Amino acid sequence: MTYQLYIGDRTFSSWSLRGWLMLEKFGLPHTTTMVGLYRGTMAADMAHLAPAKTVPAMQTPQGHVLTDSLAMAETLVEAHPALDLYPREPAARALARSMVAEMHGSFGALRSDCPNNMANTWLDFAASDAVKQDIARITYLWDMARLRHGADGPWLFGAYSLADVFYAPIACRMTTYGLDVSPTAQAYIDTTLAETSLRQWRAMGQTVTYDPFPYAPDLERAAWPIPDLIAARAIETGTSENATCPYSGKQVSHLLQTGGRVFGFCNAFCRDKTVNDPAAWPQFMALL
Repeated sequence: MTYQLYIGDRTFSSWSLRGWLMLEKFGLPHTTTMVGLYRGTMAADMAHLAPAKTVPAMQTPQGHVLTDSLAMAETLVEAHPALDLYPREPAARALARSMVAEMHGSFGALRSDCPNNMANTWLDFAASDAVKQDIARITYLWDMARLRHGADGPWLFGAYSLADVFYAPIACRMTTYGLDVSPTAQAYIDTTLAETSLRQWRAMGQTVTYDPFPYAPDLERAAWPIPDLIAARAIETGTSENATCPYSGKQVSHLLQTGGRVFGFCNAFCRDKTVNDPAAWPQFMALL
């Protein structure tokens, strides 16, 4: 009973992130396949998923194809009623559903002027009046959800829900472009950026490089904020403390060094995602 998820990219594809989070955060078994969004092969890679032509796309365990993130979310709600994908309380559930739908169909200025980019932040970005209006609406919704229904936890409705899935890339965009928000909204952004799954997604995305770099404005770059970042680097030679990869259990072949210690992994991807954010990976932190 495994879902098949098709994504385009981890650094730039905000909709792919939403598709992955709704499966990952609720413990739904899934495999992830990257299609050629930037290689020019996406149409061929997705030909067997007709009528899907954009990412994310999802194939259910029954073989049904979902071509849109909102359709994916609602299908998961139907298929897994025991999971709290939306809040249980009727008023909270209504607001969460409304916020998800508004996210799905609105905030065009923010999307257009602030392309999703989780590689770095940009300094001195000047937000247009239209972007500021989008921000005001989003933070109004966030503040309402937190005030009315967020007392039991740090997420929009206390516990993590599909509302947090859909607004996670918004929190990332606000970070990338240094957009001014209320203290309540900034606290929610900080919670989102510190969350393990989102950190893992970003760390995996940073194993890929692009030339030219997509969507780059004429602004100075700054580092992406990673809470309590542990410095690590890839090395070619050394003696690993562990004989098997912490993720796959296979024999190690690629090494990283952190704090004078050397650890091994079964391939470059396992090593490099760990180098990018060691604390995002509980399996590695158990070794460290």
